[in-house]
Amino acid sequence: MDMEERKIKSRIFGAKIRDARKRSGLTQEEAAKRLGISQSNLSMLEGGKRRLSAETAEELARLYGEDEKKADFAGMVHDIAKELPRAEQYRLAARCSLDVSEIELDSPPLLHGIAGAQLLSEKFGISDEEVLLAVRYHTVAAGGMSRWAQIVYLADLTSADRDYKDVKKMRKYAHTSLEKGMYEALKFSVEDSADKGNTIPVATIEAYNEFVIKMRNKKD
Repeated sequence: MDMEERKIKSRIFGAKIRDARKRSGLTQEEAAKRLGISQSNLSMLEGGKRRLSAETAEELARLYGEDEKKADFAGMVHDIAKELPRAEQYRLAARCSLDVSEIELDSPPLLHGIAGAQLLSEKFGISDEEVLLAVRYHTVAAGGMSRWAQIVYLADLTSADRDYKDVKKMRKYAHTSLEKGMYEALKFSVEDSADKGNTIPVATIEAYNEFVIKMRNKKD
């Protein structure tokens, strides 16, 4: 399916959501509250707009022979909880059925990935474990991630709307190989967190160590 076809399908999907909301007599604000998402997220879905990270995820999935449709979906929904109030993010994260560390619960910027996975499961009935894990770990990574989850992680870090200092290098690494992309991305993440004096989740350290070993073995 080419890009134009995906845009058409996104608009059709959005129109169906909008029509269902209107038939229920709900405003966007009311429907968003019932779904537990922000109004801006619902507006984006109804308008058939794709996040730039979804386009990047689809592109990387195509490059590495993974499921493009699933990557596109995860790229669309991975930040679904990001605009929720922090208190609501915390409540969702605290009851998440996936493994969650105290360090993550004590780090507000990390809550939305965990909360997003729980929200997709609770409110939208998403049961695909690969999707839920990719959303849950898209900010911190984890040891033993599937190739598909790695793609979502790298897409979030390298999408076209990112403008941090080394983003061009990260995009190049992400398109070189998944192993190189993950190694450089995790190295950047660990160094950046350490420089800022932030705590680093165990999941991130385990992922970093995994790719350090993989890159070392490739040299041997």
